Amino acid sequence: MTPQLDVAQFHADYDRHPDDRIHLFAAVADFIEPATVLYPGSYVDIAPSVFFDDVHYIDLDRRAAKFFGQATDVRRLIEEKRRRAGRGGTDFEVRFDHGDYQAPLDIADGSVELLVSLYAGFISESCTRYLAPGGHLLVNDSHGDASMASLDGGYELAAAVTSRDGRYRVTTENLDGYLVPKRGEPPTVDGLHESGRGVAYTKSPTAYLFRRIEVG
Repeated sequence: MTPQLDVAQFHADYDRHPDDRIHLFAAVADFIEPATVLYPGSYVDIAPSVFFDDVHYIDLDRRAAKFFGQATDVRRLIEEKRRRAGRGGTDFEVRFDHGDYQAPLDIADGSVELLVSLYAGFISESCTRYLAPGGHLLVNDSHGDASMASLDGGYELAAAVTSRDGRYRVTTENLDGYLVPKRGEPPTVDGLHESGRGVAYTKSPTAYLFRRIEVG
C-alpha cells in the first residue's frame, strides 16, 4: 500500500512564505468574482480555493497528484484556511487533473472565468481557449507569459498587481506605463520561446490581470 501523505505538513513545507499566495488571491478576489477558475501548473498551491468556489487544478508532478489524491485531507486544509481568511463555508469544488496543460483538456472552450498562470510556462498559449470573453488571466512574467499575453490581440491589460511589505494591491491606474521595455525592441513570440523568461520592463509588478476580449 502506498504510504499516505501528511497533506498539511507537505503543504507547509511547500509554502515557504506562509500564506503569501493567499494574500495575492485575496487582492484578486476583491477585484473580480469569477465563478470558475482554471489553474494549470498549480503544483499544490490551493490558495485560489480559499476565495473561489470552483477551482480546477492541473499539474504533471506526481507529488501534486498524490497531494490532491487525498481529497478529504485537502478539503480539510482548505476549510481551515478559509476560516482563517474569514471566508468560511464548505460548499466549494476542488478538481485536479494529473496531466500536461499543453495537451487538449476535458474542459469546454470559453467556460472558465479566471485563468491562472504563475511560474509554469506559456499557459496563455495553450489555455486561453478555455477562457470566456470578459474573463481574466492572472499572470506573472517569471517565464515570460505576461509578455506573451501582451502580444495576443485577444487580450487587453485590465490591471496590475503590486506588492509592498507583503500586501498586495490591484490597480487600474496608469496602465499605459506598464509593459514598456527598458531597452531594445519589444518582445516577440519567437524571442520569448527562445529565452523562456520575461522581458525587463520599466515597471515590474508582481502580476498582471488581462481581460479576454472578443476579436472579429
